[in-house]
Amino acid sequence: MVIPVSNKAARRIFLARQGLSASPSRALSNAGLLQLIHDLGFVQLDSISTVERAHNQILFSRNQTFRPDQLRQLLEEDRALFEHWTHDAAIVPCEFYPYWKHKFRRCEAPMRKRWAKWHGEDFDHAFGETYERIAEGGAVLAREVKQADHKSGGWWQWHPSKKALEFFWHTGKLAISARQNFQKVYDLTERVIPGHHLEQEVSHAEFIDWACLSALERLGFATHGEISAFWDLVSPEEAKDWVAANRDRLQEVEIECEGGGKPRASFALQGFSADPEAWPEPPGRIRVLSPFDPLLRDRNRAERLFGFRYRIEVFVPEPQREYGYYVFPLLEADRLIGRIDMKADRKSGVLNVTRLWLEPKVRASAGRMARLDSELARIARFAGVGEIVYAEGWNRGL
Repeated sequence: MVIPVSNKAARRIFLARQGLSASPSRALSNAGLLQLIHDLGFVQLDSISTVERAHNQILFSRNQTFRPDQLRQLLEEDRALFEHWTHDAAIVPCEFYPYWKHKFRRCEAPMRKRWAKWHGEDFDHAFGETYERIAEGGAVLAREVKQADHKSGGWWQWHPSKKALEFFWHTGKLAISARQNFQKVYDLTERVIPGHHLEQEVSHAEFIDWACLSALERLGFATHGEISAFWDLVSPEEAKDWVAANRDRLQEVEIECEGGGKPRASFALQGFSADPEAWPEPPGRIRVLSPFDPLLRDRNRAERLFGFRYRIEVFVPEPQREYGYYVFPLLEADRLIGRIDMKADRKSGVLNVTRLWLEPKVRASAGRMARLDSELARIARFAGVGEIVYAEGWNRGL
């Protein structure tokens, strides 16, 4: 039997799975932060700091007692987290490291083939020397091993030692031990990843089962393509085979899309409840999300569930941008209600709010605007600025 899932239930389920249904003001210990990241699966890293770096804002939007030093402690001191690649650079619990070993093995041969094409057949000529330098001399930044006579350029012009560092990181021989001004510090993996995680082995079958099952748990419901894309560890074909082999553990569901249209056939785990009242009601306050928030990572899924079309326009020429360079989505309860353009100027201690766009049929009521003001005050404190400055006409057209 196929279970129909209303759009309201689908939104609540996904928000709960993405850590956005609990109170954002509850106390958060380091252990609680680690559990939050475990429940999310990973937190994407990004260098842009228009207000705060993406990973910090992702966590802050879920718990506004979070402080970035907690994340640094878990990464660099406790070694409870490690940095690697999902669909992009991300912070991942070290508990999952044994499964990443399969990713390392899978990516080495394709990387060698691609890099030989892009960088030349001898791209690896400095690999041994670079590895030995780290083994004997300890952790390094890329700039510390850069050849003196090499001119900087794009990634395709990386100096030989930079190629070695990135290749060894992607294939598991090196790990990121810290960040300095957001630059990666590379060290031998055995000096970064705790031994009990480093030494543990899982079979190929266990790897596939974990990758698919853990993705579905965090999505709530998904197609085999969505299962594959969550971690980017297994292919769509492998996820499809997993679904076929595990039908006794799965329930067929049909997800109602926002605005109508054909329901989306998906799968959920047995015991799944389609009753919206069985899932927590998200807090009613407005929250500013990072453009890299996992709620929006799958843009098509976000559009189906919330009727919210979102694209990052960082690489779009300014005259062609629909909204702005780095515009933040706004979540209110279980709805994505609009987006806001703002930037923290830390030198002057100001959060500059430039423009607000609310979605069609979302009213700029007094209560809603007061909730937005409260959230912007929280964001300003988190970003370390003391004043909010609204541009003239920032809420024009509302």
